Amino acid sequence: GLESRCTLELAAVRTQYPSAAPRLTAEPCVVHWEEAMDMLRDAGESVSGLDDLSTPHERLLGKLVADKYQTDLYFLDRFPTAVRPFYTMPCPDNADYSNSYDIFLRGEEICSGAQRIHDARMLSDAIKARGLPLEPLSAYIDSMRYGMPPHGGAGIGLERLVFLYLNLDNVRKASMFPRDPNRCSP
Repeated sequence: GLESRCTLELAAVRTQYPSAAPRLTAEPCVVHWEEAMDMLRDAGESVSGLDDLSTPHERLLGKLVADKYQTDLYFLDRFPTAVRPFYTMPCPDNADYSNSYDIFLRGEEICSGAQRIHDARMLSDAIKARGLPLEPLSAYIDSMRYGMPPHGGAGIGLERLVFLYLNLDNVRKASMFPRDPNRCSP
């Protein structure tokens, strides 16, 4: 893994920014939404179960997962459909949940992904259910009508991954050219 392939580089970084390697499991750790809500409730948190997580809840869940599964990296699967984009495929066993996930490292999101709706009629119904107009999305809907296979997508933040892997105190330390309101050019 990374710790063995990049021993010298990680040691150099860790002399200035001390950190321990994240704990990882041999197999991916997948926590389903329903279990995550139970874990938060058992920890005394008030969560409805179908609303999105707040940042403090994400961080607490990261600690709870780390304690229970001995890992700092996990997938949170089956997000509520209502908190995901209209094009996210609902779960086949319960449409209140979706075929979507986030990946967390040390209690913070590093990636978000999902299966997308590939059926034109289902997609149109999902758009209407959100109260959105169909017309501006007609080309997108048509692309499904012409034969789109099942597919998905994900977005990962490389700087967030490095920041959290090294347990840095600020994401700017993981960016070659950090941007903020006071710095807009390299």
